[in-house]
Amino acid sequence: MATHVELAVNLLRNAAVFFRDIGAQNADLKEQMDVNARTYDAVAEMLEQDPDGEMPLATDVPENSPTQS
Repeated sequence: MATHVELAVNLLRNAAVFFRDIGAQNADLKEQMDVNARTYDAVAEMLEQDPDGEMPLATDVPENSPTQS
């Protein structure tokens, strides 16, 4: 039986394949679909490496931080 993380990783990787297939069939969408696929692959990798990890969001950055744009 698959864990929730394994299921999520599988779904993310399948979605990445889907985006790549769409991009291969439509040159106008290829660049955006490649970005989407890389994003889904990256999240799948993060889940595999550290299922309980956290990712800071832009809303987590203090107001006067030098990293805030």
